[in-house]
Amino acid sequence: MNTATREPVPFWARFFLAFADITIFNAPGRPFMKVAWAVDLHKIFTLFIIYGMMNYYSNFSVGAWVFLGLHGIYGYCWLIKDFGFRDHQLESKLSFLGFINLYVLLIAWYWLMPWLFIARAIEPSGLVLFIAIAIHTLGVVTMIAGDGQRHWILKYRTQPGLIREGMYRYTRNPNYLGELMLYAAYVLLADHWIAWVIYSYMAIYFLARMKGKDNAISRHPGWAEYKAQSGLVIPWALINGRAIMEQMNKNKKITGSQLHEK
Repeated sequence: MNTATREPVPFWARFFLAFADITIFNAPGRPFMKVAWAVDLHKIFTLFIIYGMMNYYSNFSVGAWVFLGLHGIYGYCWLIKDFGFRDHQLESKLSFLGFINLYVLLIAWYWLMPWLFIARAIEPSGLVLFIAIAIHTLGVVTMIAGDGQRHWILKYRTQPGLIREGMYRYTRNPNYLGELMLYAAYVLLADHWIAWVIYSYMAIYFLARMKGKDNAISRHPGWAEYKAQSGLVIPWALINGRAIMEQMNKNKKITGSQLHEK
């Protein structure tokens, strides 16, 4: 496919991606640290950072322990995924300035969510705790399953092309969908407008990366059909029942064909 006919990337998305490239991924200095190392360090320390907040504010409520269990242990779920099938994009290297900017511009803000929760001694209701645990669990599974499917398909298939089966049949970005779900749990618990600002900033950056990905994969044959079939992030075909109806019609045709053959 000619690059002129690729899926366009909106100006705002190009701006976000260019800003991240200049300040983080292509920052001045000698690249020596993998992006994965920086991200993994953050995941490792989050558990101890949150527990430190609990000690500093003497907040050992049920909600605080739940927040620690969700956000702190999520980092180790990420590490298991990273050991099993690391995203190739995390293999790129950062300079020291890029490493610092990664924390200042993208990563360190996440620690404000548990601080907002623990410092203010929020006491969420049982329903809020249930919703937070539910969407967090679903989000972690969705993210890891999406990354795993993509990794193994790209590793073993012999021809390049679109990934149109499994989770990617309904959403082109199940990994981002999972992360948006699990971080929404932290925002729900933090219950503060600053947490929503951080979440919105993260979501806009994720969306910019998704738009950039659409531009990249739209060079493959079958893009228009795949785009119409799948959602950018939300699997609308599953939510509105279209996918179920399509499968029922497909099964009906198969059954009819088998009866005709008999």
